[in-house]
Amino acid sequence: MEYRKNQYAVTDGVGVITMNWAKNLNAIDMEMVEELLSLLDECEKDPAVKVVIIASGGKAFSAGGDIGYFYQNIQAGGELNMDDLIERAGQVSLKIKQMSKMVITAVNGAAAGAGANLALSGDFVVAADNVKFIQAFINLGLVPDTGGTYLLSKMIGPARAMELCATGRPLGVEEAKSWGLVHQVCPKEELADTAMALAKKLAAGPLVAYGALKKQFFEANYADYARYLAEGEVPTQSVCIASEDFKEGVCAFIEKRKANFQGK
Repeated sequence: MEYRKNQYAVTDGVGVITMNWAKNLNAIDMEMVEELLSLLDECEKDPAVKVVIIASGGKAFSAGGDIGYFYQNIQAGGELNMDDLIERAGQVSLKIKQMSKMVITAVNGAAAGAGANLALSGDFVVAADNVKFIQAFINLGLVPDTGGTYLLSKMIGPARAMELCATGRPLGVEEAKSWGLVHQVCPKEELADTAMALAKKLAAGPLVAYGALKKQFFEANYADYARYLAEGEVPTQSVCIASEDFKEGVCAFIEKRKANFQGK
């Protein structure tokens, strides 16, 4: 598979996937998702890859959904059915958790919506000091996808998860670290080197034991993740996308005004 929106390299046993589509701040669209799934498969199958880093080019990790694309479809009167995208985006997070190899996410700038939840899917989250995690869905009349509600509930508990998802407020990197969401914080200029240093340390470790450890953690914490994605996430997001509130949220965002939600 040829990769248009991502760069990929293997160095000293570390497979580095770099989202690199500045045109829409590494939006999690179908092309990006399919490339990420293919690259994760490639990393899993390649014996030369011992640890994986998911990073980003540009000034943001990922802005989440492509709101400009949504707006164009709404203005054209087209029907938006994103069930396939929501399902496939969730599979990226699930695959990270199911992989036998440790995955580090190296996060810089804004990680919003699906981008935030991709970042938080890593086994280790290394974040630059300028990072903000934003569950921005609610501002568009949506609910979290890419596993957000599930992951956050597991990681920080239902109360904190509800507050982030219901308000959409930005979560600064130091608060995220204090809550246990982030493993390490560093200056943004040192992010690549910091993530690589951790990856090389893991790559020199007992890889069989790491693979077994990931399986233990999956069975202990994420055994019902696939069911949640299929039965909990995709149907609820589909209902929200069909709502008038979603259309209003998208239009308000693009038109830089406050949304006037009607609960319809």
